This record gives sequence, C-alpha cells and structure tokens, in this order.
Amino acid sequence: MNGIIYCRVSTKKDSQETSLARQKEELVALSTQHQINIVEVIEEQASGFDLEREGVFQIIEIISNQEIDVLLIQDETRLGRGNAKIAFLHWLRKHEVKIYTITDNGEVSLSDSDSMVLDIVAIVEEYQRKLHNLKIKRGMQRAVKNGYNPAKNLSNLHLSPGREKLEIPIEEVVRLRKNKLTFHEIAATLRGLGYEVSKATVHRRYKEFMEEQASSLLVKKETL
Repeated sequence: MNGIIYCRVSTKKDSQETSLARQKEELVALSTQHQINIVEVIEEQASGFDLEREGVFQIIEIISNQEIDVLLIQDETRLGRGNAKIAFLHWLRKHEVKIYTITDNGEVSLSDSDSMVLDIVAIVEEYQRKLHNLKIKRGMQRAVKNGYNPAKNLSNLHLSPGREKLEIPIEEVVRLRKNKLTFHEIAATLRGLGYEVSKATVHRRYKEFMEEQASSLLVKKETL
C-alpha cells in the first residue's frame, strides 16, 4: 500500500516543532508496522478550522495524480475541526483513501455522529452524480445517433496478451483530464456511460497513453 503521512499542529510557536517531530516519528513507525510505503511526508502549522491549508492542497494534489491507499495521521482532529474535518473526511472517503491513526493503531474509528453526517452527504452526492451522469449519457447517445463512434477512441488493444483488455475511450479520458477532473471523477463519469472501470485502471491507461505519445514525438524528432 502507498501512503501519505500528515502532521499538523495548530499554532506556529517554536514549541510545537517538537510535537511535529514526534508525530512524524510515530507515524513512520505506524507505516512500518502496517507495511505501508510512504510517498510523501507533509508537515504544517495551521488551524484545524481552516480548510484552506497548504498541507490539505498538497494531499489532494498527490491523491489526484497518484495511487494512494492510506493517509496516516496522529488522530482524526489532525484532519481539521468542525465542518473542515467533515469536508476533508468526505473527500478522502470519496477517493477511496483509508485513514490510519496512531490513536487507533490502524484504520480510524469515527464517532457515530461523524459517520451519520458522512453517510448523509454521500447519499446526496450520489444522487447529484446520477443526475450528472444521466446528462452525460443523454449527450453521448445524441452523439452516437449523429455518427460518433466511441470505439474509434480505443487504443493499445494489441498490447494485451491473454485476458482481453478492458475497453475504455482513452481520448475521452485525456479530454476530461485536460479539464482538470481527477482520475476518480473520470472513472465515475465513464461508469455512468456504461464502462465498468476503476480509478486505478483509468490512471494506468492514461499514463500508458501519455508515455506512448511522448515516445512517438521523440521518434518524430529523431527522424527529422
């Protein structure tokens, strides 16, 4: 598993640096105990009531562009306080990232109230996603009716020995990525279009496609 360590203290007093160092040391030990490969260690001094934290944006950026399974923190309050904590918890759950804490010595155990709020938010968002996907599906159906063939956007099928490679419209993936959608959001969009695909598969295909494009450009330059 790949993970990110996140250490936070609420003030910028020099005395808090000791707390940050202790959090990091304990979280590194926790990652070793659970055999988690640490991709990044993020430390910051900021209020938990503020969602606009540099550390939060760093975490979001990394998770949006890499395969991250776990976020390791001292305890759930390190994510934030009040609405900021709920918003961050929801985002992590939505992106299928587990939370490990020193307090729980493993996966976090949320309070009943926090779990209930997150479930309600997830239900509302699921219906919003369904409405969004229905809109996309209707648009795709109109495009197909007017002659668009998504199968023409598939690539790399010849590179798959053995089991047949899952077909996805890679050019659509690239277009959505250019529009700043995360791999999780792209996978959700494709599922709404009938492609049963995971975030990991979307990320892998996108990476393969971009590497092939880069190689093709390099070959063209060398032949000029």
